[in-house]
Amino acid sequence: MKSRSTIRKVLFAGIIVLGAGLVFSFKTDLFQVSKNLEIFASVYKELNLHYVDEVEPSKLMKTAIGSMLNDLDPYTEFVAESEIEDYKMRYVSTQYGGIGAGILHRDGKVFIAETFEGYPAQMNDLRAGDQIVSINNQSLKGKNNDEVSLLLKGPKETPVNIKLLRGDKSIEKQIKRAEIKQPNVSYYGMLDNGIGYIKLDKFLENSAQEVKDAFLALKKNNPSGMVLDLRFNGGGILQEAVKIVNLFVGKDVEVVSQIGRDAEKKVTYRTPSSALDAEIPLVVLINGRSASASEIVSGSLQDLDRAVVIGQRSFGKGLVQQTFNLPYNTLVKVTVAKYYTPSGRCIQALDYTHRLEDGSVEKVADSLITEYKTKGGRSVYDGSGIYPDVFVEPYKYHQITQTLSGKYLIFDYATNYRIANNSISAPKTFKLSDADYVNFTNFLKGKDYSYKTSSEVILESFVKEASEDKRLNDVKAEVNVLEDKLKKIKSNDLTTYKPEIKRILESEIVQRYYFEKGRILQAFQYDAELQKAYEVFKDKSLYASVIEGKGVYKTIGKPKQVTAKLD
Repeated sequence: MKSRSTIRKVLFAGIIVLGAGLVFSFKTDLFQVSKNLEIFASVYKELNLHYVDEVEPSKLMKTAIGSMLNDLDPYTEFVAESEIEDYKMRYVSTQYGGIGAGILHRDGKVFIAETFEGYPAQMNDLRAGDQIVSINNQSLKGKNNDEVSLLLKGPKETPVNIKLLRGDKSIEKQIKRAEIKQPNVSYYGMLDNGIGYIKLDKFLENSAQEVKDAFLALKKNNPSGMVLDLRFNGGGILQEAVKIVNLFVGKDVEVVSQIGRDAEKKVTYRTPSSALDAEIPLVVLINGRSASASEIVSGSLQDLDRAVVIGQRSFGKGLVQQTFNLPYNTLVKVTVAKYYTPSGRCIQALDYTHRLEDGSVEKVADSLITEYKTKGGRSVYDGSGIYPDVFVEPYKYHQITQTLSGKYLIFDYATNYRIANNSISAPKTFKLSDADYVNFTNFLKGKDYSYKTSSEVILESFVKEASEDKRLNDVKAEVNVLEDKLKKIKSNDLTTYKPEIKRILESEIVQRYYFEKGRILQAFQYDAELQKAYEVFKDKSLYASVIEGKGVYKTIGKPKQVTAKLD
């Protein structure tokens, strides 16, 4: 495990996390700052001395700082000394000492949510669904996620004793911790039709090198095209994003610039070296959870007419943060600038500067959205994330599927399935049989998975309005008929939505045998965005039409003429 001083060096070595940014000077009213600090210190002192009940000074201060920062934006935050390790994990590196397992809390109990392939938990046959009863003879009753995580983590090679329940069987394991490093690239490989595929989950330390290594490995297979999957990638370090763009774009090309309070202090990031491959057809997949550094990569490659972007509109985070060292080993992460893609657009979708009277935030108004041009003259727009060149309607799961998943019934069935079955077929071909699905429906008997459909909610609203208008008796018979019909339709939901429920079941089950890589591979057979990528690669004239901005591809994401919605 790294020492505190080493961690601080990592955190403050000038890494720009998206956010992070550069320091710039600005004029301010020093008298007002000094005056308000004195007032605040006095209030804080009097509360600690005279408040009727005992107060915790540290907790009181953290609440005050949090309230102040919450008035700005969600990305400006204070990090206490006790939270430095978690901060490092979220924004800089995912390396830590532990057993390599994720956990979840349910009904006051702690369960293993997943194990990471090749690490101690998996190597010692700990499984998703196992209940953790105690760690080093300490009961987990009443302990929260952070407390449990702290017990599992520790220096490499140190032992940890874990007591488990698997079904009704008690299991005890002694495991040696290891250095756990979750990769930025969770999977890469060759897909159908000679297409290479790289899934990048985050932009933390070494992410560009991981993408480069994956690309070079795939190049040995002479791929006819490359897919860079940035879906659900919330971002990370700006410099890593620049390096990744540089893999596909030549030297000294502008990738991103950032401007803070002083517009003259603009900083531009350009590609530092020659491209690894500036010619290979490239598709970037994005969705509503692709944010920050993901939007720099997808937005710059779109602005440079270097890749076809497929999926849904991205999140729209165009703010840059920088960390500042504070006394007593604390820090503050502050939004210091906005970033701009090569065409000059800022993709920030929410306007935190101009809040409404109730403190809420609105999207940037259509009237304020400006048109920009890509390198080849295509029209793109700011203020609304990155809109894909080729839009794919996102799949929306029915309430019954969401409920079965949200109440862990799919998770629990997968746990039982793994106990009963030692092996399954390969992830790409695994499908749940009809007999297995019948077993699942039997498993649900007596369990609570109640939910309300949209139709039921509308009908309840109508009944309420009719009752207030004293008209309910006039339509009572019709309402009863509708209620009965809706109940009958709803009773068939397990059959009606069987395909999508099976899809989620299969994913959860495959993960129990083949871990995260298996889940990714299994999902390919249902992946609409990936299927669209195949179509674009197969039709060379279509790929060229998008890149060159021919026909409908001349304008991308014009306000009021698109159907995508910001997540």
